[in-house]
Amino acid sequence: MLSDRDSLLRNLHELRSEHRDLDTVIARMVTMGNADQLQLQRLKKRKLLLKDEIARVESRLIPDSIA
Repeated sequence: MLSDRDSLLRNLHELRSEHRDLDTVIARMVTMGNADQLQLQRLKKRKLLLKDEIARVESRLIPDSIA
């Protein structure tokens, strides 16, 4: 069975992969010039949500330090 840390790392990998994929799709849509603005806006919003989720997972992976 996977440990909590392994599970978080796997989740982080999946989130980063989806974020990169969205980046590629958005870039292609913009370069082709025939992008549906509503769809483009939704993809960008999804990408921002993924970025926030990536930050949350990364912060869970960093151990709390006692100052």
